[in-house]
Amino acid sequence: MRQSADDVFLEVNESHSISYGEGEQLSAQLANKLSEMGLQPGARVTAQVEKSYQVVILYLACFRAGLIFHPLNTAYTLNELEHFLADAQPSLLVSSSKRCSEAQTLIKQHAIQSVLTLEADGAGTLWEDIASYSDSFEVVHKAKDDTALLIYTSGTTGKPKGAMITHENLSSNAQSLIECWGWQKHDVLVHVLPLFHVHGLCVGLHLPILLGSKVIFQAKFSVERTIDCLAKATVMMAVPTIYTRLLSNARLNKEICRTMRVFISGSAPLLPETFAEFEARTGFRILERYGMSEAQMITSNPLKGERLAGTVGYPLLDIRVRICGDDGVLLGSGEIGSLEIAGPNVFAGYWRNPDATHSAFTNDGYFITGDLASVDENGVVTIVGRDKDLIISAGLNVYPREIELELNQLAGVADSAVFGVPHADLGEGVVAAVIRQSAAVNEVDLLKALKPNLSAFKVPGKIVFVEELPRNAMGKIEKNRLRETYCSVLSDT
Repeated sequence: MRQSADDVFLEVNESHSISYGEGEQLSAQLANKLSEMGLQPGARVTAQVEKSYQVVILYLACFRAGLIFHPLNTAYTLNELEHFLADAQPSLLVSSSKRCSEAQTLIKQHAIQSVLTLEADGAGTLWEDIASYSDSFEVVHKAKDDTALLIYTSGTTGKPKGAMITHENLSSNAQSLIECWGWQKHDVLVHVLPLFHVHGLCVGLHLPILLGSKVIFQAKFSVERTIDCLAKATVMMAVPTIYTRLLSNARLNKEICRTMRVFISGSAPLLPETFAEFEARTGFRILERYGMSEAQMITSNPLKGERLAGTVGYPLLDIRVRICGDDGVLLGSGEIGSLEIAGPNVFAGYWRNPDATHSAFTNDGYFITGDLASVDENGVVTIVGRDKDLIISAGLNVYPREIELELNQLAGVADSAVFGVPHADLGEGVVAAVIRQSAAVNEVDLLKALKPNLSAFKVPGKIVFVEELPRNAMGKIEKNRLRETYCSVLSDT
């Protein structure tokens, strides 16, 4: 590491900053606390908490104590939490006092060893006695192929799978990005992303930490505060929805961005019109990159050189990509097929799920991403499609099968099909086509019944009732036809 103890690590707000020295001290104290609670190296720490600097310290403390960090979206309901606890089998659950109280039955059912609370303002049992612990901690050294992070990602079955991210995965990807994006110690990052996926947690923290850069830390995204921060920052990472919201504010202009070096976008496709408008307003061409939970960052447009809207650039250092047809045969330049990748960034496999792991890799060790892509003669990758059922709403993955399973068990629902349609703010919105058993079944009641069991971002923005679902000759629902028919159903949302 190249930071000094006095360098600012996290600027929490205008009056509160944490230095790298304080970050090291606090993470040591918290690592001591976790160890004294009996947590052994390799144990999972499940954290379903609001974004705060204390979560960052918890993440670092887990590294130091050899624990596996397992972050969860706070939007997950109690019903969804049950699967994660059953599968990850954590030794420690960290959550709000309200959620911990709600989850008492689950905590007992899954024999969770310890429970600590952490509120959005930093209060709670995780932090309350931190000063009483030693600020010296001997780091537990782990092998490069040991799991450091457990990130859950869903699939067509609707059951999320835990991607085992190793220490080598994390370190290799961070080093590749430092080189690719020209990261320097003097860079200042505006951190507006959540800490429950790899974009905000890994990319947004590891690069600054490795070089001792300053992070302007926003617990909650605010258009006004973000624009204020741009005037004293050099780098920003965001999802397309954030960029469209910034563009809605007249204060965003070239002058406010005068200290900026690069704007980075990912987690969902960036519309060409957003790309063009942002450049016209700020003078910056957004740098698009491509990544996923199982591999963190995979490709990136160049820091210096042409950035083409709609492309995701070149493979990062030591990462190999190829395009294959349905028969597994390697395709040529410009041909569209299945994108497969290999490299030190690719995860070790799915947690306690050897069948899913086996299915995800080719015989020669390439990970099958599920995305459709092409690679031109210069090596530039363009994502032209993806697992066709996947919906990306405000940068969050929504898997229709999970919602369909919930819908189909509701009284009065004969069948359903969930799909994504364009949404001006979210990129894609969720729509459900439902065959109902009687006219008494209505949208309001169905949505009300879904909300206790699904995260808010998964609940359909619209339910349309149909007599039948379009199917092909094999009986498979043709969601492309539903998307075409209802493409403007959320246009006024």
